[in-house]
Amino acid sequence: MQSGSQLVLYMILLFSLYGCAANDLVVKRQTESEAKIEFLIQSSKITEQRHNELTVLQQVQGERIQALSGEIKLLKDENSDLRATRDELKVRVAGLSQYQQTPKVEIVNQPSPVKPARESGPPAEYLKAFGLYSANNFTAAIESFEAFIKNSPQSDYAANALYWIGECYYTLSDLFKAKETFTKVAEIYPKSTKAPDSLLKLGFTLSALKEKDKATVIFERIITSYPSSAAAIKARERLSAH
Repeated sequence: MQSGSQLVLYMILLFSLYGCAANDLVVKRQTESEAKIEFLIQSSKITEQRHNELTVLQQVQGERIQALSGEIKLLKDENSDLRATRDELKVRVAGLSQYQQTPKVEIVNQPSPVKPARESGPPAEYLKAFGLYSANNFTAAIESFEAFIKNSPQSDYAANALYWIGECYYTLSDLFKAKETFTKVAEIYPKSTKAPDSLLKLGFTLSALKEKDKATVIFERIITSYPSSAAAIKARERLSAH
């Protein structure tokens, strides 16, 4: 009997130990599973956060690329205008050189000639100012052109002088004074050959000042008022680009 009781107790103890070990194994595996699930949840959150960050970064980069594309186009247009202005300067400088090289013949005892209705060529004071502009001495050119307009307000070249003052301010990035000057040319000298060019540069200046609606009005005005001018062609190009 005693031997049988001991065997029963032994069996009970054995089953208890086995049950505890099994229970510990279950708890261990459950803990490992919970840890894996928590790891997967955290990894998913990190992945989602990185995805959101990448989406925002792509959006920002897209906006930057779009802005840079607009700036590049504006710079290309301005560069084209600068090339056109440079070509015009070359033609004018060539004409100026020819004018200056023309020999002067002094006639003695000749009656004073009657002053023609229009000037036969650019006055010396205007040529001096234009020379300063051609030499990129824009500040001195402004002063010289202003002096010429003050001394010869009725000159055929007064409108041109005012236009080149505007070009000087534009090149110096003084956009507000450029805007004011180009506006004056169009208002004071609407029949001048420089009127459409002044309006065109006024449109460019307004665009640079982020006044796009006003610039559009100016470009449309050029097409309406000066339809056959070279400025009208450029105005149409700018409108189509908008």
